[in-house]
Amino acid sequence: MLVNGINVTINGVEGVSEREVIGYIDYLQQENDEEISSVEISAAEDGNIVLDYTTQPVKFERIRRITGYLVGTIDRWNNAKRSEEHDRVKHGLN
Repeated sequence: MLVNGINVTINGVEGVSEREVIGYIDYLQQENDEEISSVEISAAEDGNIVLDYTTQPVKFERIRRITGYLVGTIDRWNNAKRSEEHDRVKHGLN
């Protein structure tokens, strides 16, 4: 089932309402800084609920050292600095 854009699977637990599922999702989101992509709700041997979840991959920005500057992108550079970067010798891993 899909709840709030999150793929939810329920295994071995009968009668779980959508309201309960939303409560479990809210709990997991409060405990994690990352965005949750899927949740599996299953029964433990002692009668409790087990929540297994996966998160979305963390997006990151590539940072490079170019001509003495740590940069992610060069879109804010002026034409002279862009030309300098373009003329540099780029070494490969061959």
